[in-house]
Amino acid sequence: MTNLLLATRNNHKAEEIMHLLAGSEYQILTLNDFPDVPEVIEDQPTLERNALKKARTAYEKAGVLSLADDTGLECYYLELKPGVYSARYAGEGATYEDNNRKLLWAMKAVPFRRRNARFRTVIAIVGKGIEKVVEGRVEGDILEAPRGMNGFGYDPLFVPRGQKKTYAEMTLEEKNQISHRAMALKKAVEVLKTIL
Repeated sequence: MTNLLLATRNNHKAEEIMHLLAGSEYQILTLNDFPDVPEVIEDQPTLERNALKKARTAYEKAGVLSLADDTGLECYYLELKPGVYSARYAGEGATYEDNNRKLLWAMKAVPFRRRNARFRTVIAIVGKGIEKVVEGRVEGDILEAPRGMNGFGYDPLFVPRGQKKTYAEMTLEEKNQISHRAMALKKAVEVLKTIL
């Protein structure tokens, strides 16, 4: 089996990705298996460049084929914000709840027809002589109040187009059928197959 390092210490994200890669020909590792790999400062202007920075750092420090993602919620009314700042929208060290509260405040009094948004996940794969980037995106709408207890991040506020449930009201299996991360990871799996 080939080792594949998920360049994250976010257990929620790692669980979701591991679930999607279950049954693959890879031994899945995370940065928790490599405590000497430094935390990467996500200071790049795009999701693509943040994902590449994280994957490159993980590969350089651990020497293992590395996969990193960066995900952003982009609200059209807010000119695609919070975007690259999604995880720290309410400031450094903000909780998911803090970010959700700030987003609801920013979209207070915005009519439903203008609450459309998209989730984008960009995945970078970096290894010896390899640098590939793929993307998944899902269009949807932002609710006026959170619904559901599953998932993480903005999941309680986001209803994918054509669905009635928020991501947070879906089981992990349901979310993984349609999510932006699942779409990006399916493309990443095709890239990984060519590497094997």
